[in-house]
Parts: sequence; C-alpha cells; structure tokens
Amino acid sequence: MAAKKKTAKKSAKTKSKSLPQRADVAPADTWDLASLYESPEAWEKDFAKLAKKEAGFDKFKGTLAENGASLAACLKFDLAVDRLAERLGTYAFLKTTENQADDEAQRRIARYQAVASKLGQAASYISPEIQAIPAKRLGELLKEKAMKPYRLMVERMTRYKKYTLSKKEERLLAMQSEMSSAASQAFRQLLDADMKFGALKNENGEEVELANSNFIEFLVSPDRKVRKAAFHQYYAQFKGHENTLAATLSGSIQRDVYYAKVRGYDSAIHQALYADDVPQSVYDNLIESVHNHLPALHRYYDLRRRKMKLRDIHHYDTYVPILSEIKTRHSWDEAVEAIMDALIPLGTEYCDVLRNGLTAARWSDRYPNAGKQSGAFSCGTFDGAPYILMNYKPDVLDDVFTLAHEAGHSMHSYYSSGNQPYQYYNYTIFVAEVASTFNEQLLSQYLQENASDDKQRAYLINRDIDAIRGTIIRQTMFAEFEKITHAMCEAGEPLTVRTFQEAYHGLLSKYFGPDFVIDDELPLECFRIPHFYRAFYVYKYATGLSAAIALSKRVLNGGPSELNDYLNFLKGGCSKYPLDLLRDAGVDMEQPEAVETALTHFEGLVDELEGLL
Repeated sequence: MAAKKKTAKKSAKTKSKSLPQRADVAPADTWDLASLYESPEAWEKDFAKLAKKEAGFDKFKGTLAENGASLAACLKFDLAVDRLAERLGTYAFLKTTENQADDEAQRRIARYQAVASKLGQAASYISPEIQAIPAKRLGELLKEKAMKPYRLMVERMTRYKKYTLSKKEERLLAMQSEMSSAASQAFRQLLDADMKFGALKNENGEEVELANSNFIEFLVSPDRKVRKAAFHQYYAQFKGHENTLAATLSGSIQRDVYYAKVRGYDSAIHQALYADDVPQSVYDNLIESVHNHLPALHRYYDLRRRKMKLRDIHHYDTYVPILSEIKTRHSWDEAVEAIMDALIPLGTEYCDVLRNGLTAARWSDRYPNAGKQSGAFSCGTFDGAPYILMNYKPDVLDDVFTLAHEAGHSMHSYYSSGNQPYQYYNYTIFVAEVASTFNEQLLSQYLQENASDDKQRAYLINRDIDAIRGTIIRQTMFAEFEKITHAMCEAGEPLTVRTFQEAYHGLLSKYFGPDFVIDDELPLECFRIPHFYRAFYVYKYATGLSAAIALSKRVLNGGPSELNDYLNFLKGGCSKYPLDLLRDAGVDMEQPEAVETALTHFEGLVDELEGLL
C-alpha cells in the first residue's frame, strides 16, 4: 500500500499540465459566432454571393461625374459589398484564432483574402475617378439629395487626392494586398503555431507548458527562480529564430515605407497619421513628455527593487506585484461582477448590455487552448456581436483589467454600430483606446476604494502604476522604436538582427535607467511584439489612456451632462475626426495637458505607494 501511494504521488507530481485541445473546451466557455454565421455552411452561401460581386463594379465605371444619383449608386453598391465582406472576413478571421493550426480555418481565410483582393482590384477605380472630378463639379454633385448620406465620405476621400495614383497604378497596388500581408502572416504562424517553448515547473512544483498565452503567468510568479527560468527559456526560442524574425519585421517595415513613398507621403509616419488627421506634433510631444518624466519611472524601479529585497532588478522582476504574498483570484463570473460594479457610473443600459454579452450571449472566447491566438482583442462588426478573445487566467489580476479593457472596445462597437450608418460606424483606433482604458480607470478606482486594508490598497496602487507604465510609458518606447526603425529604412540603413537589437537596446537603457540590468536576451523583445506589424498604432494606447484618465475624472466628478458627452462620444463612430470627437467629449489631445496630467498622476502614485510600503 505504501509503495503504491508513493508511486501515485510521484506520478501526480511529474504529470505535465497541458493546454486543452479546442474540441475539448466547453461550449459555454467559447464565443457564439451565430450572429455572424450559424455554421460554416451558412458562411459558404454568403461567400459564393460575395465572389459574384466583382463584375458588379464595371457598370459604374465612367459614370461617377454624370449626376449625384449615379455617384450615390456606386457608393451604395461598394458599401454593400464591403459590409458583406466585413461579415465574412470577420467570421473567417475569428475561426483562425481559435486554433492557428486548423487547416480548414486557414483555407477559409485564404479563400476569403483571395476574393477580397479581387474585389479591391475591381473597386480600385472608384477613388481615382471621384478625385478626378473637377472641384466645382464635385461640389455640385455633393449638393444633390442622393449624395447626402455620402458627403462626408467623399470629402474624406478627396482629401487623399494628392496621394492617389492613376487608375492603372491603383489597380496594381490593390493586386499587392495579399502579398503585402505575407510578413505579418508568417510572423503570426511562427509565433503562435510553430514556436514551441517547452514546459517548466511553476512555484507549486507543477510542470506546465510554456506558451505565448501564459508567459505572463510565469512572470507574475512570486518565485524569482520561476520568473528567471521562464524568461530565459521563452527567449531562447526567439534567439533560435532571430534571423527569420528580423526578416519578417524588416519586410513589414519595408512595406510601410514602400507604400508611403509610392503615394508621395513625406514618410511612413506621415501616411499613418494622415488618416486620422493627427499632426506629427502629437506623436513627438508624447515621446518628449515621457522622456521628461523618466526619472519618476527610474525611481519606481528602485523602489520596487528595495521593497522586493533584490540586489539588482531585471525585466522579469517588473511584472510580479511588489506585495506578491497577496493573492487574488477571480473566476470568470466574479470578474464580470466586479467590472459591472465598477461601471455603474456609465448607466443601466451600458451595464445591462455588457453583462449579457459577457455571460448568456457568449461574446467572449474565454480561456487558453492549444493553438489559440495569444493575447486578447475585441472584434466588432456592423452586423454581428462585438466579440472578445481572451486567454483568461483566474489567478492573474491583470486579466480582469484586460476583460474590462476589451469590454470597453466592444461597447464602443455596440454603440457606434447602433447609432451610425455603416459608412460612419467604424471608429478609429485613436479613439478606441480611450473607450477601453476608460473602463480600466473605473475598475481601478472601484477596487482601490473597496480595498480591505492599506496592504491591499498598496497592492492595487502598484497595479495601477504598472498599468500606466505599461500603457503610456512602455507603449511610447515601442512608438519610438517604430519611428527609429522606419527612419532607418527610409535612410537606406540595413534592418538586420544586429541593427534591430542595437536600436532596441538603446531604448531599453534609456527607459529602464542606469541601475536596471538589461539581460542579453531582452533586446530580442523587439521580435515578439505583434503590433509592430501594424506600424504607428501603439502610440494610441498612450494617448488613449491619457485621455481616458481625464475623461473618467470628468464623468465621475460630473453629472448627467458629462456622462451624456461621453456616451455620445461612444456613439460617434467615425462621424468626425478623432481629435474632434475627443474635444466634444471634453479633452483636447493637441494640447499637452492630458499627457502631462497622466504622468504627474503616475508620479503621485509612486509617492503614495512608497508611503504605504
């Protein structure tokens, strides 16, 4: 008996804890994509319809200047095709994220992309033909009744006139759409499907498979040996693939520079900011403001080192809470309840819709499984539910905040699609990051106000500091890296394993400070950031949180008018440029106050944490 017990105990200790296969996940824990398509067969029927739309564009060629009705008819047809394509493409994309190694899902999205590329080519004449209409004649067309729903759309389109090429050239660029996404697709396949990180023991002695989706779980371990081992084991894979990863990132940057140069923009960053009508001064001022406040960050790292009783501090020491002995656990349902309580200031309708979405309506795919895309996102469409991908872990407090964050995006989609026509519903990323981090601010304040004692409050303030550090300061570092590497490419400098890591190491030294240990592997981090394949995106996290801090204080300290301003902002979609939408909501991002206020708030939190500890 004793021998059997010993054998059983040994077996239990050495048994590996692996991620479940997709087929083994309970349906209640997955999203219900029926608002898009009930089944793959239903998708196929609409896909067949979409494939036949290509020929429909021909009848409008050469007619767009005839009268307002002809122009409106073309735009109506184009939007209808785009709306159907959005629904089909979203379903196909979401199915790939469930399991990156699913051949059927990969074939489905490849088929969709091929048809979407052909449709893009078929429609590529529309913008050049509209832009070729003389200004006086275009003004006459826009005054016609038939054009009322499309006036803003056309005005925005003609804004690109000086950056639009001939019909033939535009068609050639449209034909490149699939090819231009090859670097990003190769990166995602390598990161989520092909790279294997092995297994290691956590602080409980359990052997756990290491993956992109749970890497952070190891970094928040109170056991430094676990954090260190996970860090080095994880980045060993990036070291082993550094040449491939450098090539894919270089390819993505070269694509950005190529398209900007071909169209005549001053630079890749100029092209990226032009769409939102954001002056580069907003981008540059963000970087400058963060640089000015880096001493507070360095002081925080030293506080963290001292309170954690460390001789030196490494990157793998920056995610675990300083008060690591405080444990938090929120089941999915408990996380939803905490978020709902925190968001009460946003009103009954907001909370009721969101609660249903996160529970009975199954907007979210909740937990990690083998092959699932790492990270989290919200994916809203005009016709479907605003879905949320999570890799939720009950023991990680940040995952509760991530859920609140993605829920902010989803409710933004809910309100914008419910209050704007298709052509004006799809809000830009610039304002999207306000809606998401606004929710995080409310959740943070709610949890701090309801802390049981000073220790728990310190724990939550520590989390708040790290959130600002991660969302404003860290994302600004990423934004600066994007600016540097695109400028290198534009100057003809080589983008290689060495030059990428040299540029990134310089930023790590600046942002982490002179007393922080930069491990040899840390510069490899530049090869694992998915957002770098969507350049000049990450700065919007920083500006978004800065605006969210200001707006959340405005709503919490205000009344019905301030709440109404914020809800109208969520309903605005892209009916105005993002800076104008934010001004209407109560914050002006062209002025430095919002970012300075957020960073001053960060400094105050560091002071408060030191006092509590």
